[in-house]
Amino acid sequence: MAKNLLDQLKAMTVVVADTGDIQAIETFTPRDATTNPSLITAASQMPQYQSIVDDTLKGARATLGASAKAAEVVSLAFERLAVSFGLKILEIIPGRVSTEVDARLSFDTDATIAKGREIIAQYKAKGISTDRILIKIASTWEGIQAAAVLEKEGIHCNLTLLFGLHQAIACAENGITLISPFVGRILDWYKKDTGRDSYAPAEDPGVLSVTEIYNYYKKFGYKTEVMGASFRNIGEIIELAGSDLLTIAPSLLAELQSTEGELKRKLDPANAAGQNIAKLNLDKTTFDRMHNENRMAKEKLAEGIDGFTKALVALEELLAARLATIEV
Repeated sequence: MAKNLLDQLKAMTVVVADTGDIQAIETFTPRDATTNPSLITAASQMPQYQSIVDDTLKGARATLGASAKAAEVVSLAFERLAVSFGLKILEIIPGRVSTEVDARLSFDTDATIAKGREIIAQYKAKGISTDRILIKIASTWEGIQAAAVLEKEGIHCNLTLLFGLHQAIACAENGITLISPFVGRILDWYKKDTGRDSYAPAEDPGVLSVTEIYNYYKKFGYKTEVMGASFRNIGEIIELAGSDLLTIAPSLLAELQSTEGELKRKLDPANAAGQNIAKLNLDKTTFDRMHNENRMAKEKLAEGIDGFTKALVALEELLAARLATIEV
């Protein structure tokens, strides 16, 4: 009997659900799950998760007291909401959940470290082991340095908004647990820049970027895991079968599950070991030079931070409106 592509993928790659939709996680039974500000904001507006939002707001009010201003309650609830969703997700999955640091701190190393510690403290207060949490941080130089500090404290990190080999190498050399290169967003940039409507999956610039990173890591024995993210179609996923992890939106998980056929492993450590790859020495000067020379990575990192920031502002407004409703 033919197996569907999702089952075959799970045999060679850890499948992660890229969503804040708890029902979708229950449907596709991934090992891990990732969230980001946009996903949390979207989930917070779904009627089935209104109780999570309301309970978080009520908990913040109880902590601060009846005399606290609404803005203070919203601020505390905002800091707690991603963890609230994370706790619900951890009741379902056997593995890890990624919880993101405020994108507005992406260029502030000390503030990112403090926020990462704070997120871990919230999980620990609920009895969750540090091993089940990944602190998600944007792949700026400052973010990578913050993650390096957290990793030395036993706090595992997921470096996101990653678009270039220079970011990946800096993460690996700083002992980061996991990176999330953004396949689909790279494709988006190249389609807009070249005017092309499409790329064949094997020629997809996002696929080529993740393949380059994967081969570099395996060639030189780095322990940092590669988790392709931000997919636009299942063709990209098929071309990256064999990656350490892939984080996939529910709609594409459903398509993989409903599609039968043979899934061949495309990424393999043995193949990477035999490739002729030059090792790069990467300090901040080299990182900055490579980043400035990579127009796509520079633009997409800035755009991603801006997009997540806007989602956070929308979430704060959503919480303020909801608090006004429940405290009438």
